[in-house]
Amino acid sequence: MKIDLIAGARPNFMKIAPIIDAILVEQSKGTDIQFRLIHTGQHYDKNMSDSFFVQLGIPHPNVNLGAGGGTQAEQTAAIMIGYEKLLLSEKSDLCLVVGDVTSTMACAIVAQKLHIPVAHVEAGIRSGDWSMPEEINRLVTDSITNYFFTTTPEATQTILNSGVSEDRVFWVGNTMIDTLIKQRPRFRKPNFWDDLDLKKGQYIVMTLHRPANVDNEENLRELLNEIIYNSSGLPLIFPVHPRTAKILETLNIGHQQLHTIEPLGYLEFNYLVENALAVITDSGGITEETTVMGVPCMTLRDNTERPETVDVGTNELIGTNPNAIKPAFEKLFAGEWKKGNIPEKWDGETADRIVQIIVKLIRNVF
Repeated sequence: MKIDLIAGARPNFMKIAPIIDAILVEQSKGTDIQFRLIHTGQHYDKNMSDSFFVQLGIPHPNVNLGAGGGTQAEQTAAIMIGYEKLLLSEKSDLCLVVGDVTSTMACAIVAQKLHIPVAHVEAGIRSGDWSMPEEINRLVTDSITNYFFTTTPEATQTILNSGVSEDRVFWVGNTMIDTLIKQRPRFRKPNFWDDLDLKKGQYIVMTLHRPANVDNEENLRELLNEIIYNSSGLPLIFPVHPRTAKILETLNIGHQQLHTIEPLGYLEFNYLVENALAVITDSGGITEETTVMGVPCMTLRDNTERPETVDVGTNELIGTNPNAIKPAFEKLFAGEWKKGNIPEKWDGETADRIVQIIVKLIRNVF
């Protein structure tokens, strides 16, 4: 059996890496299971270099579709055309997609139209916010998926409520956390750590990239000013997303405690997060990582597709209104932030569960 593993953006590779490890273990047992790692080229990341793959133990993609940038429609079309050509020349038995990027949706559509079953890792998560492209990708992908691998019981119930039979839905946990747990002993200081005289628990990490926060210059200015003025003079370490960097250039916000830096590698960024007093973000994936590492997290969004990070973990949704930042910091500095727990099955064994289920499917279905 040959499985296509689809990755379109850097977080996808982190979710797929442990699945590859689990497949290799099965191969060593003599199981007839092969994989083809496909990079759609949806995102180009200069940090996605040889060192990235070597650090995280990710093999280089077997295929790069080179879909590149463009509008949502252009990108979707380019990915679909590239993947269709590949399948027509060399078909696979199963298309496994992860997460909620455009590549996830586009490759799922192509596979189904060529009668290739689709498995979706991270199925069933929902924000309810249709203004987010990722939410559309989730809805479309799950509407044409054959096998659903979910991160939580809530996500499982979402799929079951849509009419899918129980024998196609599997609550397995979170492969992103598999990678985090595996790599955590290898986290390392970023090269600026000593230059900035950073100390554990005495700085704050910030990431912002969602349009609701960064596309409106005045709103971004207000957010940053509120964060700066309410963070008690602690260093603010801000790895800047490319879309945010362009806007920051026009704002001319300068403050001695605000340190804007280039995007970091996985090991360096998570060292920074693990040792921070808190994280301010609008990223979904980071809220999962802070939950597992027990780091307080403020999310500048009005909704989340990962409610378990709020209900169980260390994350709190504080919204996009700059006025919400001051009370959040007051709570943090008063020592009143919740401790949080780790969601069930976020234990580093998710990929093994997924591959064991796929092996059973091979024997019973394929």
